[in-house]
Amino acid sequence: SNPLGRRSFLRVGTLGVGGLALSQLLAARAHAAAESPMLTGKSVIFVFLHGGPSQIETFDPKMTAPDGIRSATGEIATALPGITFGSTLPKLAYLADRFTVVRSFVAGDGNHDIKPIVSRDSASANLGSLYARVAGTNHPQTGMPLNVALFPRAVEPEAQPEQSQFGRFTSTGGLGMAYAPFVPGAGGDLQSDMQLALPRERFDDRRGLLAQIDRLRRSADASGLMQGTDRFQQQAFDTILGGIANAFDWTREAPATVARYDTKPLVPADSINTRWNNRKFYIDHNATLGKLLLVSRRLVEAGCGFVTVTTNFVWDNHADVNNAGVVEGMRYCSVALDHALSALVEDLEVRGLGRDVLVVVCGEMGRTPRINKNGGRDHWGGLAPLFLYGGGWKMGQVIGQSTKDAGQPSSEPVTIPNLVSTVMHTLFDGGRLRLRPDVPGDISRLLSAADPIRGL
Repeated sequence: SNPLGRRSFLRVGTLGVGGLALSQLLAARAHAAAESPMLTGKSVIFVFLHGGPSQIETFDPKMTAPDGIRSATGEIATALPGITFGSTLPKLAYLADRFTVVRSFVAGDGNHDIKPIVSRDSASANLGSLYARVAGTNHPQTGMPLNVALFPRAVEPEAQPEQSQFGRFTSTGGLGMAYAPFVPGAGGDLQSDMQLALPRERFDDRRGLLAQIDRLRRSADASGLMQGTDRFQQQAFDTILGGIANAFDWTREAPATVARYDTKPLVPADSINTRWNNRKFYIDHNATLGKLLLVSRRLVEAGCGFVTVTTNFVWDNHADVNNAGVVEGMRYCSVALDHALSALVEDLEVRGLGRDVLVVVCGEMGRTPRINKNGGRDHWGGLAPLFLYGGGWKMGQVIGQSTKDAGQPSSEPVTIPNLVSTVMHTLFDGGRLRLRPDVPGDISRLLSAADPIRGL
């Protein structure tokens, strides 16, 4: 009989992860370990603003443009002389000399999808999966997953699930599902059994689970079973007992740190108008964004190489039956972004991780230059906001310029292939990677398909 009953945590000496044995995943990591000289040792946190935020109300307010085009939320001065942001980003404005914004980023079309992180420009795989194909799936010493996707349920079990109708963040293209992001809080076996999201009422259950595993391990040691198992199976046991779940537990942070990140108090649920069909998305966004970014910092600090973050579909500010217009919508969305993202930048700076971690923030498109009759902005592929911090690139600048209505770039366009190339060059030593015949051609080609963003 199974000593763990219905949890079925151990399956013939292995740990189940999304239908795969953890020992298999660790074997894949070891297989890639010999290629480690191809890695720079840096990490990426990719924050995806699903729905497509306005370039005008964020980083390019165009206050000299006519009413109906210029920022509906006004502007605010930044730490960079002569540069202003939309007025709902005061904390980021104060830190503008620490990061870079791109005002000439072209998403390419106005379709709802996840194209900056999963598209044909990334071989139809999450960029983190491309990283995992080279780096492996787990840290060789700790077992920490090297490719993680964080959705609201990672920190709030009652939040809405991943919204996949516009694309799956766990896509791996032709790489195989062994390289899919690990998704805490999504109901997978490893997540359920490790209790990576730790509601207080379930803490004792987690302790009981680990106690059962510990008893099983002592029994296995006494019988010599552990000595005879494959070394990846041994490492699989060590993974669950090695404390990696702690990295996913934001409650272990000091209360002052949690408060600095926490976005839940900023926009109370009862202040969000009940007329919008996407009201629950707004609630989830504000309740979880800060904690998701705090977990992201904990993960990269613990050795994770790529973290995808999204709070579901909130930036589609049409002013229709589903979504608020730009003024109300920015209050629901950008207040949390300003608070959480500025906290992440400050935290990485204090911890000396600024050169080691690249933070990318963008959506799948921007919004129309002209506000519609209902006070919203519609889909627009001609220009979109893009934020970059760290990774050893040049910070404290604005790259590119836009036309007078912020509808098109007036300088050299920055495209998704340029962004992908920037991410790839952050993670990989391109010269070494191209010399390895066992690296899939799609990954090698992405390093040379376009240049990294000029000016960085």
